[in-house]
Amino acid sequence: VVALRVLCVVKTLSTMMSSRPLSLLLALLLITPSCSFHSVSLKSQTEAKPTTTSLWIMGESQDVNVNESTSNRRSVLTKSLAAAGISMFAPIANAEEQENDSLTPVYFGTGCFWHIQREFVEAERRILGRKDEDLTSRTGYAGGTKADGKGRVCYHNLLGAGDYGKMGHGEVVGMTIPDSKISDFAKVYFSLFNPKTGDRVDPGDKGGEYRYLLGLPGGDKHPRFGEVEAAATAGGKRLVAGRGGDPDTYRQGIVYYYDTAKFPFYPAEIYHQFHNDFQSPPYGKKYNDLADLEFANGGFIKETGCPEGF
Repeated sequence: VVALRVLCVVKTLSTMMSSRPLSLLLALLLITPSCSFHSVSLKSQTEAKPTTTSLWIMGESQDVNVNESTSNRRSVLTKSLAAAGISMFAPIANAEEQENDSLTPVYFGTGCFWHIQREFVEAERRILGRKDEDLTSRTGYAGGTKADGKGRVCYHNLLGAGDYGKMGHGEVVGMTIPDSKISDFAKVYFSLFNPKTGDRVDPGDKGGEYRYLLGLPGGDKHPRFGEVEAAATAGGKRLVAGRGGDPDTYRQGIVYYYDTAKFPFYPAEIYHQFHNDFQSPPYGKKYNDLADLEFANGGFIKETGCPEGF
């Protein structure tokens, strides 16, 4: 009977927590009200009198002979559950898949990073359900061949400290997301291009600093690279391996991709985080204040050692 209740609970909760460990389902065993068992009167026969019980699964009755061997009963239950669209081992597999869904650092760039940071902040909220204190999208630089002598990559500044343009970097937004969601975020990225021109929303930005680029651990060796490539194709773009310090991609229909191990993400200065852009109405004080929230709480925004201003 315990085995029957386990299977019934698995079915009842599968739509809510199919990716939870089986131990959680067992813990909820005794408090789940939606599984009912009804004994059936014994049939009078000259042979041994088998006892049957009806297992109700989502409103469907399955009769099981409790006097049969364990293996026979398991076979009957497995077939019954399969007919109802349930796998006895699906919750375990889903739990393992969830545990292996590691957080992965990625970055995307298409022109000025102020606008696309806002878009990826909204994607984190919508796709991942993240709250303000959990957001990871940061403006930054990537795709260059080096940093300065102090390990810095900085925005253009009067001191000439670690100028990102001179070192071949482009403006990007970096984030840390579940590996299984890379495809979703790639689709968001390829939706950010101007639908009429297929290029960045601000064509006034020119040069390699504003090229189209993205970064994945391992580059095209990443297991989900094919999903990113499919999103690029659907968005009318072709992925090309970047070599570092690559030129502008305006009107070329290409996006450079990089291995984040070879071409890492460098976070931008604090004053570039959660900034209004020139293509949209102001995003509002609540959005702008996220920079202070992230910095004050020791979140993803850190001091970079670069000049905080031009």
